[in-house]
Amino acid sequence: MTGADGVREDGPNLRSGPGRAPMTTNRAWALLLASAVLEAVWATALGSGIGMGRPVATAVFAVAVTLSMLGLGQAMRAIPIGTAYAVWTGVGAALTVLWAMATGAQEVHWGQLAFIAGLVGCTVGLRFVDGERGERGGRAS
Repeated sequence: MTGADGVREDGPNLRSGPGRAPMTTNRAWALLLASAVLEAVWATALGSGIGMGRPVATAVFAVAVTLSMLGLGQAMRAIPIGTAYAVWTGVGAALTVLWAMATGAQEVHWGQLAFIAGLVGCTVGLRFVDGERGERGGRAS
């Protein structure tokens, strides 16, 4: 259950650590979206080629994948796992494709843009449905 201050009140599983304030649902969603942006960063770095011959791309990949996974894990403390994972992959995939189109690495096609818009629309919808029915945390009670 969410209190008047936006802090979920359903148990200690929503705490971000010992002695820290509980994670609000809005903060968890912001963290999830930031993690999805980082997913697009590491996917793009991976696609550009990583390895000993590409130290910058390899470093960007390593940092972005680490931070993205940590953020996803933290967000799952307040957002149901199925919703969090769907949003993380959906937004990350959409941003990766849009970045590839913007940089010319992939041809722009109206059909792809329509499906990306649908993907983003469904992701936004998950946020609102989660707000109505997602009253328990990401971990089993």
